[in-house]
Amino acid sequence: MDNGINQDNNKGVQDRLLDVAEKLFCEHGFKGTSIRDIASSANCNVASVNYYFGSKDKLYLEVWRRHLIPMRDARIESIKKIMSGSRSNPNLEDLIRSFASTFVGTIVDAHNTSCLSNLMAREYIDRHLPSNIFVEDVIMPTMTAMSKALSKTCPGIDESKIVLIVFSIVGQLVHMVHVKTLLEHGDNIPGEVKFESGDVIEHIVKFSTAGIQAYVKEKAE
Repeated sequence: MDNGINQDNNKGVQDRLLDVAEKLFCEHGFKGTSIRDIASSANCNVASVNYYFGSKDKLYLEVWRRHLIPMRDARIESIKKIMSGSRSNPNLEDLIRSFASTFVGTIVDAHNTSCLSNLMAREYIDRHLPSNIFVEDVIMPTMTAMSKALSKTCPGIDESKIVLIVFSIVGQLVHMVHVKTLLEHGDNIPGEVKFESGDVIEHIVKFSTAGIQAYVKEKAE
């Protein structure tokens, strides 16, 4: 049975179920996809879904997590890479640049963007994820890592401003990705409108660094 889904017989049952479930959830949403649909398309029996995941809800959660966890881990690793360098005083611009490049890179990959965008669109219409998954699995771990890095990189910074700084950086990056998507898929975009990811990231780095340094200077005065 092919069902339009490329089957890899060398893959384990659990991976096949995740692959098929992701495709079907993207196409039909949570309510429009049954456990029987998933099992049939993965050439498995219904008991396999319950054995590996316990329920359709938990399978849906794992489909999301295999996008979210690698994104989170890559961003945290980009912070650790700068902070664990040989220099005793990590450079603020290097920290923001590494984080920004990785942040954008993890969501503009063509395959991931397509799958994740479809999942997000479906989830927005028909909510089934636990409300705390983004906060607990992605936002807080990343926020904690970046906050500690900023405190070390800018020892004179007002600690009460750090959360706002991180939100500001992330907000700029999220907006950048949205605009990039609009320009790449929009019609009748003026030729003079140019959007080079590297240039935008560098602007965000310079702009954010200047703002952070202003906070430090303000506290010192």
